[in-house]
Amino acid sequence: MSLLVLGLSHHTAPLPVRERLAFTEAELPAALTRLRALPGVAEAALLSTCNRTEILAVAQPEDEGRLVGWWRRERGVPAGTIEPHLFVLRDQGGVLHGLRVACGLDSMVLGEPQILGQMKQAYAQARDAGSLGPILSRLFQHCFAVAKLVRSRTQIGAHPVSVAYAAVQLAQHIFADLGSQTALLIGAGETVQLLARHLKTRGIGRVIVANRSLERAQALAATLHGYAIGLDDLGLHLPEADLVISGTASRGYVLGRERVAAALSRRRRKPMLMIDLAVPRDLDPAIGRLEDVYLYSLDDLRAVIAENLKVRGAAAEQAEALVEDYAREFERWLESRDAGATIRRLRESARASRDQVLAKARRKLANGESPEAVMAFVADTLANKILHAPSERLRRAGAVEQALLLDAAHKLFNLRETED
Repeated sequence: MSLLVLGLSHHTAPLPVRERLAFTEAELPAALTRLRALPGVAEAALLSTCNRTEILAVAQPEDEGRLVGWWRRERGVPAGTIEPHLFVLRDQGGVLHGLRVACGLDSMVLGEPQILGQMKQAYAQARDAGSLGPILSRLFQHCFAVAKLVRSRTQIGAHPVSVAYAAVQLAQHIFADLGSQTALLIGAGETVQLLARHLKTRGIGRVIVANRSLERAQALAATLHGYAIGLDDLGLHLPEADLVISGTASRGYVLGRERVAAALSRRRRKPMLMIDLAVPRDLDPAIGRLEDVYLYSLDDLRAVIAENLKVRGAAAEQAEALVEDYAREFERWLESRDAGATIRRLRESARASRDQVLAKARRKLANGESPEAVMAFVADTLANKILHAPSERLRRAGAVEQALLLDAAHKLFNLRETED
């Protein structure tokens, strides 16, 4: 069995591909059950965010193709859709990648803390689905501990840099005074909540929160002294919005071109900034072709984010060094776990041989053979039984394999070289 990580991210796949292959929160429990049920998959977890979708599995290396095929069927995409954007990591590579992701070192926004919360959610979902085992459970816990350590020992989280922060920074570039603007926030999830806090600290004028659950919209709006609406009322309030930021988990567009065009007509050509933070996208890309609309997607925020990355460069180098050290620590645990299982099998085999020989020795004693002869029989037979299999393997091995086995035998049995 190997630790396998198969995935794609903003490093390897454009937004249209990522949104086609992502899993919504509602889809994950059933998907995890089907993933764990695949032949050869001993443990499984799924991490699906705006910028990445990853399968974590304990399986045989030859099962990679089966995992990709499962992903393709789950998302209903044709062959060849995933492979050009796919990365595959095994064992040590998967451990290092998991730690880097947890610490925000692989994020679009270097060091952003949201990914750690998303990993904790992925762990909880896999645990609830019963798809975790000892290796993935230990890996997740190791990732959480190292991420906390990195934040306490480095300055990687000292500056507020995130996708939400970048969106608000973009709005500040467009609008000279946020205090005189009305913001319409679509969704009430973690990213939108973080964005709302940034807007509040920058003195946003008026806030409208729209969400499928009116209760969640009201809870968020209350923290902003704003107004809550359901998604069905978007058309009524859209003309009021100077800034529209959307980040729901919907499949399909929340706002289409025609509805936005109608709102612009009522605004009398007053410009509107629209930022889509969702994967899959909430805002129809055709909206961007309308006059007086400035539409930005997650990928468009890269330039804004790049400016903020400079302050985290030195901290990231320190974090990378820590991550590499703790990746090796986990690898040592994996190796010791494998050694422990092998040692247990060796002991079980030795005990089975012992029991067989002792049974024969008792029969010999019962038949009147001398204790000295029986003791010699036990010693010779046990030695032969224990050494038979490794001796035969050494004799049958080819030259290269034999050299490797001989080297291992000298180390395992502490054999000293002797002169002929």
